[in-house]
Amino acid sequence: MNDLVEPNIGAAFRPRRLGHFRDASAFARYRNAYDQAMARLPEPDQIQDVATRFGTVRIYRFGTGDGVPLLLLPGRTASTPMWEANLAGLTGHRPVYTVDLLGEPGLSVQTRAFTSAADQADWLAELLARLGHDRVHLVGVSIGGWSAFHLALHAPEKVASVSLLDPASLFGRLTWKVVVVSLGSVVPFFPESWRRGLLSWISGGADASEDEPVANLISAGMRDFTAFLPPPTYPTDDQVAGVDVPVLALIAGRSIIHDPRKATLRAHRLLARGVVELWPDASHAINGEFPERVNARVLAFIDEIDRTGHAGDTP
Repeated sequence: MNDLVEPNIGAAFRPRRLGHFRDASAFARYRNAYDQAMARLPEPDQIQDVATRFGTVRIYRFGTGDGVPLLLLPGRTASTPMWEANLAGLTGHRPVYTVDLLGEPGLSVQTRAFTSAADQADWLAELLARLGHDRVHLVGVSIGGWSAFHLALHAPEKVASVSLLDPASLFGRLTWKVVVVSLGSVVPFFPESWRRGLLSWISGGADASEDEPVANLISAGMRDFTAFLPPPTYPTDDQVAGVDVPVLALIAGRSIIHDPRKATLRAHRLLARGVVELWPDASHAINGEFPERVNARVLAFIDEIDRTGHAGDTP
């Protein structure tokens, strides 16, 4: 996979508060893990590096067709390969785009610092304008769900719907457990065995060994990449209630990032056009644990919106 954009490498990017790889060796390790994980995905129909005011965004398109496309937003320290379990089941229905989030480990390259949640919504809105689609259906997991929500908040005209897979810092406040997990991505020389243990913990006991390519990729990003991202702002009740697009919120009952019951209640109470479900057996890694079920639920939701213009309670 050849790249036209040079990655940010080295401490020179620190004063500008831009995400960067620690050194050339760190990027080489990460890139090897990235390529190995990408090899498990279907072959992309298109690969683009799209320029925005905040940097160049790596985006992949899988599948073809004329339907309103899906745009998948990954979780923190993850990137496109985290959708391995979902892509094959989604691409047969409509075009699917995946992105590597700006400021996170991946092949997107940040050139301007983020100062607010609005900044992080702006680059996504600019990306959609560059792609030439009037609207997209957003699907976001964890912090990708937070990003999707803020795009719907700041640029609703670009969003056909939002599907949130155990979103972070939206309906429930982050717990102390998330702080513990985040230490693995900011403390230098954090033991690798501890880092993988934390990955398994937040994923409900999922395999985070060296035999698992996506776990390798996330671990490499935590170890080798320095991010300068504003803490995710927690939306007010008025902001949640003010999102006037259809929202599907799937809350994982075994999630450690928030109190699942309280998050479900808040989403039910506030979302103006929301369908909210608590999945008791799911962990924060809901998309990888239940890929067929997640795919089916998301596709039923967006198909109904495309057909009728509103969301119902289709199981």
